[in-house]
Amino acid sequence: MLKSISYKIARWRLKRNTQRNFLIYCSVFIGLFGGLAAVALKFLVHVMENVSRNISSHLPFHIIYVFLPAFGILLTVTWQHLVNRDKIQKGIGNILINIKKNRSNIRSNNIYSHLVTSSLTVGFGGSAGLEAPIVCTGAAIGSNLGKVFNLSPYEKTVLLAAGASAGIAAVFNSPIAGVLFSLEILIGEITIPTFIPLLIASATGVVVSKVLYSGQLFHLVTDGWVLNAIPFYILLGVLSGWVSVYIAKIADKLEKGILTKQNRYVRALGGGLLLGVMIMVFPALFGEGYHYLQQILNGNLQVLKEESFFHEWLANPWIMLLFIGALVLTKIIAAGITIGAGGNGGSFAPSMFTGAFLGLFVAFGVNQTGLIHLNTSNFIAVGMAGALSGVLHAPLTAIFLIAEITGGYVLFIPLMIVSAMSYIISRMFNKHNVYWHGLVHENNIHPGHDNSMLDAIQLDSIINRQFKVINKNMPIADFYTILSQGQANIYAVLSAAGTLEGVVLLDEVRKHLFNRLPEGSDTVADIMVAPPAIIDYDEPVSEVMELFDGLDVWQLPVIKDEVFIGFVSKSALLSKYREVIIHQHNQADIFAR
Repeated sequence: MLKSISYKIARWRLKRNTQRNFLIYCSVFIGLFGGLAAVALKFLVHVMENVSRNISSHLPFHIIYVFLPAFGILLTVTWQHLVNRDKIQKGIGNILINIKKNRSNIRSNNIYSHLVTSSLTVGFGGSAGLEAPIVCTGAAIGSNLGKVFNLSPYEKTVLLAAGASAGIAAVFNSPIAGVLFSLEILIGEITIPTFIPLLIASATGVVVSKVLYSGQLFHLVTDGWVLNAIPFYILLGVLSGWVSVYIAKIADKLEKGILTKQNRYVRALGGGLLLGVMIMVFPALFGEGYHYLQQILNGNLQVLKEESFFHEWLANPWIMLLFIGALVLTKIIAAGITIGAGGNGGSFAPSMFTGAFLGLFVAFGVNQTGLIHLNTSNFIAVGMAGALSGVLHAPLTAIFLIAEITGGYVLFIPLMIVSAMSYIISRMFNKHNVYWHGLVHENNIHPGHDNSMLDAIQLDSIINRQFKVINKNMPIADFYTILSQGQANIYAVLSAAGTLEGVVLLDEVRKHLFNRLPEGSDTVADIMVAPPAIIDYDEPVSEVMELFDGLDVWQLPVIKDEVFIGFVSKSALLSKYREVIIHQHNQADIFAR
């Protein structure tokens, strides 16, 4: 029946609608269901967190905090293993893999699995964020809608990004940030054909979220910023960059897995208990931590003392400063343990949490000196943007997200200063953001629109296999005969087994013609040279192009299993690349008409 309905819709689409209008209709649908998914996730987590806190309030020393995270992670792992059969694709990195290598196809079970598993993880205290799961959910909605109507990979990518935008926008009630997130993180370029569906899906998601789950995530009360605070915003920007590097490195190590020699259930239990002990010491690590962020934005630092073992010591402002610094360093560790133990969540919220407490650390510390009084709420809000900008390498998303969710548009200049400095410093140490880092090193997937189009070219399609076999002992006279009968500018010198021993370039032939060697010593071995580089048959085309540009050459030999199979020329690669660009633009033109 579903196939029949989709067939009828497809016929109606082709007869009465342009491709642009149809993708816009799809983006409304995606925004609607992405918004509903975000509302459902927020509601489930809110209910579970309230239950957890109520239970904790009736037990001495909040001892239940030790066991709740383990319980939630165990339930998550059980669902993934027994119900989902390990087919869930966790993390935004998997979305990028599907875009680059799987023609933007995402399994349909990801539409609901992330809602269940992330709510269990975070609702029972897992110290991770809900943004990655809701992005994965929205992306799965968009991708599978594209599959239903048999859309092209380009169109599925647009709908996938629209779903991600709707999810982020609905979670934070921030439509502009939702669009910018997809453009900066998932697509990597800004064009009108992609921008409009993302904007519509994002706006639809926010409308659904406001109707069903109204309320602003954070409320920032500020009179603006003052000029004499700029040096301290610069200091915060520098610290944010360094902390972003720290977040990326810790997340990369811990999220790959902890207790890896143990089975999944032992890993979940052990990691959950370790996390529970951390939460006992630092209660602010419980869940996303947004409750504590709102309290400190309001200037209520007493909330950090309420459930802490150190509440008496924290009356001392310098000990409080050390406690805040410890929260800056431990949140990402707690998040890494949560995910590494088998929980489902992301590093988006932990990065915001870390940035917020870093901003509080700077403002609170400076205020204790009595040299100047800084507005701690401003530094908390700007610190969130700094950490996000450095971790995600997405300064526009960071600036507009914090401005939208806090209502702090008056802080645009500090937001720009801190986000830009954090981004610059983070890029100095980490070439790629937290999502791309592992993909580049482990999956050989590279960001960027040009690389994705280059790697869409099959190297085999541009290899010139028409070549004359020569060996190094061939007399020069015989080689000249071959040279006179062909038009090649480069010749491969092969062994009897077909391995490459060198190449002969026309430049070397010219030298020989005008500087002849003694009689009897003229063989190919006298004029052959080592090639500037050798291309492996399985090498990505993007890396081949880098070789051509870096070496400033026009032809390179290709080997497969150590045997020479032909040459690749830069001109053939550029011609093929032009064909791919024309095809891609034709796809976009279909949408734009």
